[in-house]
Amino acid sequence: MDVGEKLKEARLEKDISLDSLQEKTKIQKRYLVAIEEGNFDILPGKFYTRAFIKEYASAVGIDPDDIMTDHKEELPETEEENVQYSRIQRTRKESRSDKESRSLSLIPTVTVVLLMIAIVAVAIFFLSQNSSSPSDGEPAEDSNSNDGGMIIDDSGEEGGNDDADTAEDAEEGTEDGAEEADGETEENGEVSVEVVEEGTGNSPTSVLEVTNISDSTTLTLESADDEQNSWLEVTGSDDEYLFNGNFDADSDPVEIELAEEDTISLNIGNSSAVTVSIDGTDIEYPTSAVHQRIDLQMSDES
Repeated sequence: MDVGEKLKEARLEKDISLDSLQEKTKIQKRYLVAIEEGNFDILPGKFYTRAFIKEYASAVGIDPDDIMTDHKEELPETEEENVQYSRIQRTRKESRSDKESRSLSLIPTVTVVLLMIAIVAVAIFFLSQNSSSPSDGEPAEDSNSNDGGMIIDDSGEEGGNDDADTAEDAEEGTEDGAEEADGETEENGEVSVEVVEEGTGNSPTSVLEVTNISDSTTLTLESADDEQNSWLEVTGSDDEYLFNGNFDADSDPVEIELAEEDTISLNIGNSSAVTVSIDGTDIEYPTSAVHQRIDLQMSDES
């Protein structure tokens, strides 16, 4: 009995339909049928053929390692796969070249601005020095002296009141500034990510709640290791594929604006090869499993 027949027999014994198996494994139904019929050529590639068979076996109660060992000769060896590009993807090389060209174009402008600031600062310094120096031959006058040469003390009660008023005004200004700063902090709060449900098993499904998102909040998926790749599926609120295929260093980053989606589902075949971040902050995987599914639930309330 070949691997496909064994998996199908186990599925039928457990009375699991293909539709239910598709929902459980997140593998498209046509790929499940291909596995059962032994038509591995229509699967995305050799790497994913092995990954799908492991996932199928786990879902129907068969040890994935045992079935991979028993049917080793039937299964294809892994190799590099072509990447399916999504409508929201751009390559790392393009991103790096754009950043470098923008940085180089800013250098002349920054140099001119700094030179102008330096010239203005020097001019102001010399002007202030000239205006504060007494004219030649004229002694500096003491503002607290009268014509008779007596020094008049102006630090009486009236002056003391002025100082107190100034201190009170400064304190009120500090309090107002603190209130304004607190308001801005509340209004421009950082994005928060909280684990609502931590998955279990070999292929856990975890739920994370993302709060306080804005129109510019961005989910970024990047390659963690140039030597590794991973199967990656990203689906949006309407179950539309935002990315579906092999993911490696040549195809990252994948960037998704979270404000346009209510939920985002991630199906990551090799979690050690993919880093997940939101607005530049890395998100830790809820579990240590190799294959992970993560459902992100978006909320604009902090």
